[in-house]
Amino acid sequence: MVSTITVRDRLWLFGMPVEPILRPAPWVPEGKLMTTLEAAMYLGIPNALWGVQRNFPEPPWDTHVRPLTPLKRVVLSALGEAASDRNDLEEVLRMAEQFPSITGAILDDFFGYVDGQRQQARFSLEELKQIADRLHGGPRRLDLYVVIYSNQLDLPLDDYLACCDVVTYWHWWAPDLADLEPDFAQLEQRAGHMRKMLGCYFTDMGGGEPAEGTEGEGKIPLELMRQQCETGLKWLREGRIEGIILLGNYHCGFGIETVEWTKQWIAEVGDQPL
Repeated sequence: MVSTITVRDRLWLFGMPVEPILRPAPWVPEGKLMTTLEAAMYLGIPNALWGVQRNFPEPPWDTHVRPLTPLKRVVLSALGEAASDRNDLEEVLRMAEQFPSITGAILDDFFGYVDGQRQQARFSLEELKQIADRLHGGPRRLDLYVVIYSNQLDLPLDDYLACCDVVTYWHWWAPDLADLEPDFAQLEQRAGHMRKMLGCYFTDMGGGEPAEGTEGEGKIPLELMRQQCETGLKWLREGRIEGIILLGNYHCGFGIETVEWTKQWIAEVGDQPL
C-alpha cells in the first residue's frame, strides 16, 4: 500500500508550558489556557514544537513531555525564548532516549537582540557545532531547528545556519506579512541548503490594533491570517517549505477569530494529498 502524505502531516503547533503564562493579551476574552496537547487536538495538528519559557520548566521534563507522546513528532527546545538563558541539550537528548516521537531540538530567539543588545547569536559558533554534533551523532539522528525573524536577514548568519538542519521563519509584526514573498525569497538565497518551515502567529506579536498604548500582542486582521496560511500551503505544494507552524497553544481556548478560522481551514485542507 502506498502511503500518501497529506497537508495535515506537515502542520505543527508551537507549544509551551502554560504555568508561566497569565494571559495571552489584554484584549483576549475569558477562556481556558490550553496545554500543547489540548490545542493540537483542538486544531487537528499532529506535530508540535515545544519551547521553554522564562527558564520554565527546569529539568527533569518527564511530566511535561510524556503528555505529548500521542503526537506523531515532537521537537523540544535546547534554548528557550529570549527570557530563557539555559542550554537544555542534555535534557532533550535524555527525553529522546525515552520517547521515539522526539525528533529534534529547536533554538528559539537565537539571533538578534539579547538583553537589549543586538548581537549575532546566543551561542558561539563552536558551541553550536557541538550541539549539532551531539544531535546528529547519537544512536538516532535528531534534527537541529532554529528560529529566524524577517528583520534578522541582514545579520551575518551563514556560518550559523550551516550548522542547522531546519530554519523556522517568522514575521513578528503583522503588517510585515505584506512582504512575505520577497522576504522569504531573500531567506532562500541565504539558506538554500536548509529545510524550511513557515511560522504563523495567531496574533500580531508586535502589538498592533487594538493594542496601541498597551503592551502585549494585538489582533491580526483575518485577511492576513488567511494570507499566511494559504501562502504556506502554496509553498508546501511547491516544495519550498516542508511545514507550517501555528503559534500557539495559549491562544486556542478563547474563541479568537484567527484561531477559529484556522481550525476550519485545517479541517478543509488537512486531508488533501501533497
